[in-house]
Amino acid sequence: MSNHIGAKPGEIAETVLMPGDPLRAKWIAETFLEGAECYSTVRNMFGFTGTYQGHRLSIQGSGMGMPSASIYTHELLAEYGVKTVVRVGSAGSIQDDVNVRDVVVGIGAATDSSMNVNRFAGQLNYAPVADFGLLRAAVEIAESRDGAPVHVGQILSSDVFYGDSLDTYKRAAEYGVLAVEMEAAALYTLAAKFKARALTICTISDHIFREEALPAEERERTFGDMVEIALAAVTR
Repeated sequence: MSNHIGAKPGEIAETVLMPGDPLRAKWIAETFLEGAECYSTVRNMFGFTGTYQGHRLSIQGSGMGMPSASIYTHELLAEYGVKTVVRVGSAGSIQDDVNVRDVVVGIGAATDSSMNVNRFAGQLNYAPVADFGLLRAAVEIAESRDGAPVHVGQILSSDVFYGDSLDTYKRAAEYGVLAVEMEAAALYTLAAKFKARALTICTISDHIFREEALPAEERERTFGDMVEIALAAVTR
């Protein structure tokens, strides 16, 4: 049993979908999985295992930000033998043509965090990237569906939610970054370390420069499209 998940050996599947919000993890499990059973309530960061179209998989909340996501990702990969982790969450657009309700699939994750600076002792600007097989599957599935537009490219994992300036985001947008979230860079880095597969799929919940936001009542339905893409990709 790990410190922060506390599941018994064998209770977690080799494939995990990882939303930040533990209540969203509960919603995904109850909505999409058959026979879902809760394996963890430690710190109310819920985890569930069930089946989707005959495939065994788990849903694990990660909390917000790279420190929290790193704890759960590390324990999943190091202590439970997880081989595939797909983050399903929200992001803020910083591009004019990436709109609220759109889906973004992250090829790579730039970051303003010092976590990888410390990890590589300041000697390497490590570039965390997604697993290509998962990326290709998710994009092909998304493009074959009737639904929100899908954008594929670089995302930014930020340590800051309420910042004092948007200058960094404006500069990132000039270099083609699509959207800002808070976990992908840590996920991609740890997956590389443990030779696992990782991908981040996000629904655009707000536009940072236009001050647009997805109404709360629409989030569940819109996020469901993203989850279905993720589930199809990991069971393909």
